[in-house]
Amino acid sequence: MDGNAAIETNREALKRILAMLVGMAEMAGGASTLPRHLYRAILRLLRPAESAARRLIIAASRGIVVTLPPLRPRKPKPEISDTVAAMRRLGLAVNLSKQDFARYEAERKAAERCAAKPRIISLPLFDPQKYPFRVRRKYVPEHAMPRIWVPGFSERPVLPSPPPLPSPDDPIDAARLGLRLVALGAALDDLPKQARRFARWKARCDAAVAEMRQIGCGVIVRGRTKRGTVRFQRTRPLWMGRPPGGRLSPYDPAPWRRKNIREVDEILAHSHALALDALEQPRADTS
Repeated sequence: MDGNAAIETNREALKRILAMLVGMAEMAGGASTLPRHLYRAILRLLRPAESAARRLIIAASRGIVVTLPPLRPRKPKPEISDTVAAMRRLGLAVNLSKQDFARYEAERKAAERCAAKPRIISLPLFDPQKYPFRVRRKYVPEHAMPRIWVPGFSERPVLPSPPPLPSPDDPIDAARLGLRLVALGAALDDLPKQARRFARWKARCDAAVAEMRQIGCGVIVRGRTKRGTVRFQRTRPLWMGRPPGGRLSPYDPAPWRRKNIREVDEILAHSHALALDALEQPRADTS
């Protein structure tokens, strides 16, 4: 099957699933909150849909050649607004020159314009980071802590009641969920734009890898500040294992492992194979 035809088929299927998720979200009648059971049901389908769209973007970026412009050094700009605000909170008078005052007013107006703009997010091009070596703290709730008492010498402690279990009808803020649905729809409507976006990141990553090999360093450096701090850059956009939100692959040869497979799981499995093929064997640009 042609790669472009497979991408288009999966994109149309994801758009149908997105329309279904939007319809589920509109069941609340336009409210800013959703019941917990409906919120969780949408999230269970939205996560694999986002993963599948991310992999379709990677597959669509195959063969796109990007020429990066030369990097321009950034000039450090001292921030005046924070210093002025801190001194005013302490009750100190602040005298600024005309240039500093004009820059302070420009910063304040820019902050007001940024706050007035509607919040827009883009579909992330990478799977969320996993931290396999992170140690989680063991937390014991207060009602489960041990109580030691000796009859006749100490009073019996009163155990607090456990917190009530969450109800399926509890309202949950759905603002972030709505933004994620909008971002997924925008990515599916303009897949070539997102593919060029990923191709630009891939070109920057390849340039960083070439620089690392040239200097013989084991760390990929994205930027270096005056103090010598280093920021690291990702080199792989996908997880090494199962995609986020996906279940077992519907193409597993074992029949007992192919239960409860949804349509979005089949789309995710196919898109994952297309993305891996695009990352391992980039296609030459014939345009």
